[in-house]
Amino acid sequence: MSSLEILAVLAAGLGGGILTSTVGVASLLTFPVLVAVGLPPVVANASNTVGMTPGGLSGSFGYRRELREHPRLTAVVTATCAAGAALGATLLLALPAGVFESVVPWLILATCLLVGATPRISRWLRSRQGADAAPRTRPSPVTTAFCTATGVYGGYFGAGSGVMMLAVLGLGTDVELRVLNGLKTLAVTASNVVATVIFLLVAELDWLAVGLLAAGSVVGGYAGAHIGRHLPATLLRFLIVAAGILAFALLL
Repeated sequence: MSSLEILAVLAAGLGGGILTSTVGVASLLTFPVLVAVGLPPVVANASNTVGMTPGGLSGSFGYRRELREHPRLTAVVTATCAAGAALGATLLLALPAGVFESVVPWLILATCLLVGATPRISRWLRSRQGADAAPRTRPSPVTTAFCTATGVYGGYFGAGSGVMMLAVLGLGTDVELRVLNGLKTLAVTASNVVATVIFLLVAELDWLAVGLLAAGSVVGGYAGAHIGRHLPATLLRFLIVAAGILAFALLL
């Protein structure tokens, strides 16, 4: 890599770390940069996952107060996403490159629109349950299944997986958005950790790219957690939907 390419990858890691902890579309910044500096797509995808994992860890640490509020939900999200990511990473190595290429943009668009509509849908669900119904802080079997499916997608490609997790948890629980954002960051991290272990064993990686992304994402992930915690819920939701629509347009 040239000096400018090194700076570009480092900056992408920093920005990707911030996006991981806020709107959840980090790979849509970091993956294209790796491809632009000359990495083959599969190598770029695996290197991106490994390099962005430290950013997810620092972001999850930044959200540690939120993650302690609902320990059972936190444990379920971690376990299901980790299990799903193991399958997703295996599919990435076994299936032809780009097998889900035509589906991914529409999947991201649908889930980001769900994130925007979640408050209204949640109010409708609560009205059907009755005013005395307790808030849903434990995932149902259906929510758990969708968390696992999101983990599979995160291990396979990952772009927009944070937005998808927000949609799943927003519809399946009655938890505040700031907590959901922490859970989303942890979910992406769990997927990345499992996928990283697999990629370290069997995938081809560009270690310079991995190191540059890791260095930038550690700072960005922790900073992003503080930004995400203090953003008003309405603004944060708007930014997530806007980022999802942009992701749809870029991937389409």
